[in-house]
Amino acid sequence: MPEGPEVDLDKLKETIDEEIEREGGQLLRAIALSTAILAALAAVASLKAGGTVNEALALKTEAGRLQTQASDQWAYYQAKGLKAAITEGEKNSWTALDKPPPETLGKNQERYANDQETSKKKAEEFEKERDEKDSEADHLMHRHHYFAQSVALLQVSIALGAVAALTRKRLVWIGSALLGLIGAGVFGYAFVA
Repeated sequence: MPEGPEVDLDKLKETIDEEIEREGGQLLRAIALSTAILAALAAVASLKAGGTVNEALALKTEAGRLQTQASDQWAYYQAKGLKAAITEGEKNSWTALDKPPPETLGKNQERYANDQETSKKKAEEFEKERDEKDSEADHLMHRHHYFAQSVALLQVSIALGAVAALTRKRLVWIGSALLGLIGAGVFGYAFVA
């Protein structure tokens, strides 16, 4: 005679394990999907970060070239000023000798003054263009910092997603998702900054 109702514990354990696996499988799928989305966003943010810094560096290089051209024009300006001063000294020497200075000295002095004015305008144009390029590069570097910060936040979020998948802890996954949303927000802000 049996001593009591027999309960099939193996069947019960199998049912419980299936239920846990089904619940864990949904969590793992959610973690995998959110992590894949965050990874794609991180890749785009990384490309934008690299692109903006490269563009900023190109603009800084252009600003440096323009500075060189402006410096050349200022050197030319100074050279023409020296020539004008020398010509003035020559005219004064002729005048001190009570002789009329040659006409070429007056023409040369006028030409030097015109050349000086032209080189001054060119130098100022180069400096203005340099300042514009420099300002644009600074703006791009500012945006680059936001893109780089979003990449860092997204990468940490992805790492937390991996931890959540390994530990099957929903709380860690929620933390990963929240950090990913913050990273996505910083990424979006980089476009309007």
